Order: sequence, then structure tokens, then C-alpha cells
Amino acid sequence: MTEEVLQYLPKLPQQGILHLFIKHTSAGLTINENYDATVREDFEASMNQMVKENEAFYKHTLEGSDDMPAHIKSSLMGFSISIPISDAQLNVGTWQGIYLCEFRNRGGARSFIATIYS
Repeated sequence: MTEEVLQYLPKLPQQGILHLFIKHTSAGLTINENYDATVREDFEASMNQMVKENEAFYKHTLEGSDDMPAHIKSSLMGFSISIPISDAQLNVGTWQGIYLCEFRNRGGARSFIATIYS
């Protein structure tokens, strides 16, 4: 998702911080390895193992069996990230990239707030 974020941003300042905030309670943001797609697959499998659907104790189920697990996963993963800006570029590691973590089985459009501090 890193390239998708960059296409919507103005020219980055020489130094600063990019803060991204997702405006949803069933998706999250994180930074992790962005080279090997199996990392994302393992992330999803691990989250689904930790927070399962159809647990008998869930009360918030009006929107489907994935609704409450999506809220829990979102809280665990987080709803914002901050990335340093150096030399007018995001200062991430060689293999790092921004992940949009969609926790609904059929998530809709997602909205973000991007704030640049320079």
C-alpha cells in the first residue's frame, strides 16, 4: 500500500513525519515486510487463529460472524502509523511497507487521513 499512499500525497518535505490514520473500526494499519507476499498471508492466518469467528461469547454479531473479530483485530493491530520523512522520502527500511489490514471478509471502501508534519 506504500505506493498507493504516496500517489495521493503532495511533494514530501525534506524532513518531517507522515502520520496516517484510518477512519474505520474494522481495519488497521501497520508496517512490515513488503517484499514476500507470504508474509501478508501468514499475518492473516495468524490473526484468524488468534481471533476466531463464531465464538459463542460474542454479542455484537448483527453485521455477520466476522464483525466482532474485525473490531478486536483492528484494536490489536492499531489504527495509525507514523513514518519519518528524510531527504523528501519516507524513511522506511529496505523491506518495509505500509499494510492496510482489512479484517472484514468483504470490507468496503476505506478512508484515511494523512497529516504531514515538517
